Order: sequence, then structure tokens, then C-alpha cells
Amino acid sequence: MLKSFFLTKQWALWVWDGLLLLFALVVFQVEMTVKLNEWYKTFYDILQAAKDANAFWQKMVEFLYIAIPYIFAAIASSYFARHYTFRWRQAITFYYLPYWSAHSGNIEGASQRIQEDTFQFASSLESLGLGFFRSLLTLIAFIPILWMLSKQITIPWLEHIPGSLVWIAMLTSLGAMLISFVVGIKLPGLEYKNQLVEATYRKHLVYSEDDKNYTDLPVMAELFLGMRPNYFRLFNHYTYFNLWSNIYAQVMIVLPYLMMAPSLFSGVITLGVITQTGNAFGKVNDGFSFFIDRWTEITKFLSVIKRLREFESHLILNHPDPESVVKYQ
Repeated sequence: MLKSFFLTKQWALWVWDGLLLLFALVVFQVEMTVKLNEWYKTFYDILQAAKDANAFWQKMVEFLYIAIPYIFAAIASSYFARHYTFRWRQAITFYYLPYWSAHSGNIEGASQRIQEDTFQFASSLESLGLGFFRSLLTLIAFIPILWMLSKQITIPWLEHIPGSLVWIAMLTSLGAMLISFVVGIKLPGLEYKNQLVEATYRKHLVYSEDDKNYTDLPVMAELFLGMRPNYFRLFNHYTYFNLWSNIYAQVMIVLPYLMMAPSLFSGVITLGVITQTGNAFGKVNDGFSFFIDRWTEITKFLSVIKRLREFESHLILNHPDPESVVKYQ
């Protein structure tokens, strides 16, 4: 799954130069979010004063200088990431195909593994990898900002703790991650079982498409109805997890403003500071909450890894002479 792309000379240029370009685009986007966070303070202070129209329009022009490059960087990152993912899928596919064509036995769901799972693996790992890198950079950029802003906020019972907002963002995220693990612990296994029964059902459909004499309606109905219990269990567990994740997301939206409200109403901070702090808190919390926000994607990714590992064990590890297989370039 990895060495077919990352450890071959054929794909070296795409792997390392492409990865460097993607990382550079992510760094630029995070830099723009830091500038936007600084922009919030002065812009909302101008709105609160409501006295200087020229300053308002100057800040709007400044916003365009931040937003437009960010938009183009996001588009370029998305476009190039799709190309990167396709090359990765191509490398894995061309690595599997010679082994599959030389394999004498029948591997259950082989077509799905080669056609669908390779794509899901490459796209999910690229998405999760870049997302994790972006979250890490966001934490590095915004933790010092939120730490400094915490000095301006008076939170009851926490006023003597340096960087109180940072600690709150981190501890709430870690607690939420633990709860998410407990609530969503069964999802990877259910996703894996779901793909197994789907593969069997798809196989009969493909065979029936090629040969109508193969069609057996009672068998097809039995296979389809056999998917119902696992799907219904999956729906139930996703409902529990979605309920929890939505409650957590909504609480995190209002939490920083609840903590800053006493300082705002007492005149200690301005509207610009509370907006900048709320944005910085959200960025830090999002960085710490990466695994919570991507839990569904991670669940499906883990099930893909399990299926591909099983496929490789049948295809390559159990091959009598894997070195004899001629690799396709």
C-alpha cells in the first residue's frame, strides 16, 4: 500500500516534490488564517466604535488581500491533491495487478479491492495526512496567540492560571476524544463487515450481468436482506456518534464567549478582542479535535486498511514465488 508509491524510483518525483508542494500550500493557508485572526480585532473594534467609515473600507480592502490568496491556495491544494491521490492509486493498482493475474486461486472481492479500496485508501490517507499536518501547524501558530490573549480575559477560578484558554481548549478536546472513542468503538468493525456482505452481493450482480443464466432471484434477495441487520446496526451507532459530535460542536461554539462574557460586560475587553479570541480558541480547539472531527473518515479508512491487508496476504504473502511475478510499469 505504501511502498508501491513511496519506495519506487518511478514515482519519486510525484511523491516527494508533490508532497512538498502540498505542505507548502497548507503552510500558506495557515499563515493567511493567522493574518485573518489579527484582522478580526481591528475590524470589530471599528464596528464597535462606529465612527470611522474610511477605516472600515480600508479594512475591507485588507480583507480581500487576505481572502483572495487564501481562496486560490485552497483551490490549488484541492486540485493537486486529487492528482496526487490518483497517481497513488495507479501505483497501488499496477503493483497488485501482476500478482492478481498470476494468482491461481479465487480471492473473494478481488475486483472491489483493486478498483474501489485502492482509491479509498489513497484518498483517505492523503486527506487525513494533510488534515493532520494542517491541524498541527494551526496549533503551532495559534497556541501562542491564544496564550497571550488569555492574559486579557478574566475567567472566574482560572484567573491565576497562565494560558487558561489554551488549557481549556486542550482538556475539553482530550475529554471529547475519549468519549468519542467509547461511543464510536464499534464503527470500524461494522464498516468492515458491511463491505464484506456488499462485496458478495456485488459479485452476484456482476456475474448476472455477464450471464443471465447465473441470476438466481431467491439468492439475490437473500443476499440483499442479509445486509439489513449490519446496516441497521451501523445506522444506530452512527446516530449515537453523530448526536454526541453535534452536541460537542455546538457547545464549543458558545463556550469561549460564555467564558469571556464577564470581561466584555465589565469593559475589560473590546468587541475586537472577544472576536479575535473566539476565533483563536476555535482554531486551537479544532486542532486538538482533529480526530473527533474526522472520526467517521478514520473509521472507514481503518476498515479499508483491514480489507487491503487481507487482500495482500492472499495475493502476495501466500504467493509461492512472489519474486517471479513480473511487475507492470
